[in-house]
Amino acid sequence: MFASLGYLICIPFAWLLRVFYNLTGSYGVAIILFTLAIKVIMLPFQIKSKKSMIRMNRLSGKVQEIQKKYANNQAKMNEEMQKLYAEEGVNPMSGCLWSFLPLPILIALYSIIRQPITRFMMLKEDVLEGLLTSVKAAGIDMSTIVQMKDGVEVVKDGVTQLTAYGEINLVNIINSKLPELAEGLDGWINVNYDFIGLNLTTNPWDMVKNFTFGWAAIGLILIPILAGGFQLLMSWYTMKTNPSQGAAGNSMKSMMYMMPLMSVYIAFIMPAALGIYWIAQSIFSLIQEVFMTKFLNKKMQEEEDARYEAREADRKRRQEEARVLQEQRKQQVEQKQSLKEKREAAQKAKAAKAAKAGTSTTEAGRVGDRPYARGRAYKADRYDD
Repeated sequence: MFASLGYLICIPFAWLLRVFYNLTGSYGVAIILFTLAIKVIMLPFQIKSKKSMIRMNRLSGKVQEIQKKYANNQAKMNEEMQKLYAEEGVNPMSGCLWSFLPLPILIALYSIIRQPITRFMMLKEDVLEGLLTSVKAAGIDMSTIVQMKDGVEVVKDGVTQLTAYGEINLVNIINSKLPELAEGLDGWINVNYDFIGLNLTTNPWDMVKNFTFGWAAIGLILIPILAGGFQLLMSWYTMKTNPSQGAAGNSMKSMMYMMPLMSVYIAFIMPAALGIYWIAQSIFSLIQEVFMTKFLNKKMQEEEDARYEAREADRKRRQEEARVLQEQRKQQVEQKQSLKEKREAAQKAKAAKAAKAGTSTTEAGRVGDRPYARGRAYKADRYDD
């Protein structure tokens, strides 16, 4: 199952590498172009990851404030951190997820390099068995191609078991000594592993053990060193542009030195072609990191400035709305008070008028203290003769 899955994963990468090899005729150049193509394909995802890392870096001050404020309350600290990330639109994990993608690509490429017949040319197992039989019949020493036990080839489930680099050695022997075996073979590629005078199928450590002064040995030994050196430079620049504090910072520093050392070790014990990929990967990543850091920092600063201006405009708008609302309420209160005063004044005037009407009359119409309605004045002898 895992073998079939590995085969399926290799198919698109092998196709892409074959395209570049057929275009250039150089295995080393094909690997470099393959690396560049992968970087271009992954660029949108890496931009997203870089944005998240920059945002996280810009939030480091606020994060430290929350950590200090809620140092004794882990649950509240986590709640405030999640709230901060949600408000800023940051996913703390998105900056790390895409950094692991080069690993499966590296594993797939290693399989393609190590097994050029079944993984690079994508020929069937029965074709490989036929080639093994033909090479053996030609009297070629099979010790570097096939696993041996007590002088007998190891066969498992009817399949001849090859050494770690058996397919590479088989391809080299066929291309150099038995080219007629590949003539007319559908899908066969006469792979030329020579690149700037270096055999990319060779493990650099073999050159260390059997060192002879010359470019063929020195160049192969330099490949792992350059691979580690460029990765160290890449790690240093990343840490410089994305500094981390506390335990995370210490962990990053440890990784900055450990990963390049691991790269050197792995590049020494694997075919030099893999070291070429690692060097190209580090160089392209460094160039990409420089430009992305400069461009995204500028763009995100502009976005932050725009958000700040929008927040300020919204704050001023709300303040103006609150001021207008307060003024309207004040006017309404004043209007209510004015109407009330007018009603009270009218009521007082009406009451005064009523009081005046109840007590006011002419002196001619009064008899003692009793007022009379307006009209003719009272005369006691009006009707006497």
